Amino acid sequence: MIKNSKFALIYSLVTLVLGGCSPTSETIQDSAKNEEGLTARALQIHDRVLTLDTHADTPIRMIEPGFDLSERHDPYETGSKVDYPRMKEGGLDAVFFAAFVAQDIRDNDGNERAKKLVLQMIDAVVASTQDNSDDVGLALNPEDAYELEKAKKRAIYIGIENGYPIGDDIANVEEFFNKGVRYITLVHSSNNDLADSATDSEGPEHEGISKFGEEVVKEMNRLGIMVDVSHGSDDVFYDAIAVSRAPIIASHSNARSVTDHKRNMTDEMLKLIAQNGGVVQLTMLSNYLRDEPDNPERKAAIASLRANAKSPSEMTASERTEMRKAFNQINEKFPTPSATIGDAVDHIDHIVKVAGIDHVGIGCDFDGGGGIDDVFDASEVMNITIELVGRGYSEAEIEKIWGKNLMRVFREVQAVAESMQIETQT
Repeated sequence: MIKNSKFALIYSLVTLVLGGCSPTSETIQDSAKNEEGLTARALQIHDRVLTLDTHADTPIRMIEPGFDLSERHDPYETGSKVDYPRMKEGGLDAVFFAAFVAQDIRDNDGNERAKKLVLQMIDAVVASTQDNSDDVGLALNPEDAYELEKAKKRAIYIGIENGYPIGDDIANVEEFFNKGVRYITLVHSSNNDLADSATDSEGPEHEGISKFGEEVVKEMNRLGIMVDVSHGSDDVFYDAIAVSRAPIIASHSNARSVTDHKRNMTDEMLKLIAQNGGVVQLTMLSNYLRDEPDNPERKAAIASLRANAKSPSEMTASERTEMRKAFNQINEKFPTPSATIGDAVDHIDHIVKVAGIDHVGIGCDFDGGGGIDDVFDASEVMNITIELVGRGYSEAEIEKIWGKNLMRVFREVQAVAESMQIETQT
C-alpha cells in the first residue's frame, strides 16, 4: 500500500491555497497527474536499484514454534514486520537478519546461554533459506545479493546484535563467521565485556571499547566481519574508528542534530565516519526520528511494563503476545504520534549534508521496534524511495542510499581481511 502520494497531493493543494489561488478542478487534476507521475517514476527506480535493509530483528521470531517466514503475517495481529511475501510486496531485495540476544549475567553460564541462543537463531535463518530456496538465498558476500536479484530471489544476510554471545572466548568470532555472520553490533542496551552501551543506566564501564573488545574488533577485521557501532557510547564510536583497520558501520542509527537522542550520531561523528569511509544506516524508530512528546504517564506505564517483563529472548511465544497486547493497551490509553517518512528523510537530508551521499543507508529495525506511519513494515519500504524522489534525489543517489554504499563498505572490509590474512602468512 503506497501511502505517501496522498500526503503529497494534499500538500500541493494547501500550497495553492496559501499562495492565494483557489484550487480548480484543473489544478487538482494536474496535481494528481504530477503526483501519479512522481510515484510511477519512484517505483521504477525502486525496482531497478538494489534495496537493502541492514537491520531486522526477525530471527527472534523464527525460533518461535510454527512461525513461517514464507507466510504473510498481519503486523497488527502478530507484531511481525518482515516475511518473504511482504519483502516482495515492498520491493525489498535484501536484508540483514540480526540475531539479537539481550544482555544478561556476565559469567560462563550466561555467556554459554547467549551463545546457544544466537546459534539457534542463525541455524533458523539458514534453514529458512534452504526451505524457501525458490524465493530466497543465503548471502555471504556483496556480489551474492546482485546475483540473487538477477535470479528474482531475495538475499538474506546474517548479523549479530550485541557482542555478548562472544563471551570471553575470541574463538567464537570465527565460529560465528563460519556460520555466515557478516556484522556484529558490539553492544546493546547495557554494557558488556566488549564495550559500553549508550544507554546503560550505570554509565560507562570501559570508557569505550575494552581491551578484549579491541581484540575482537581486530579479529573481525581479520575475518571480514563489519564492525557495527550502533547502540555503543560515543567513546565506543571513537575507539572503533581508531582500532578498526576497515571502515565501520552504524547498522541502525540517525542524526543527533535532528533528534537529540543519545543513540543518534553527532555531526562530528558523521564527519569522522565519512573520513573513515563508513556508513550510517538510517533506522525507522520513532523515538530516534523526532522528539518524543512529553507524556510522563505513558513513560511511567512503559517503564513499569518493561521492569516486570523478561527479556525478549527469554519470552515464550505466548508471553510475547501478552507483552504486545499490554503495550497496545498503553498506546490506546496514552497515544503518541508516530514519526513519518518525512521525519526519516529529514535525517537522510542532514546526514547527506554533513557526511555526503556516500555515507548513508537504510536499517529499518523491523521486529525490533522499527516501523513508522508510512513505513510500518517491509511491504511499505517503497515509500522511502517515493519520498526521496519527491525531494529531488537522483536515481544514482537513491541507489547509493538503498544499498550501494553499504556494499562498498562490505567489499572494503573483505579487502582488509584478505590483506591481513596475507600478512599473517608471510
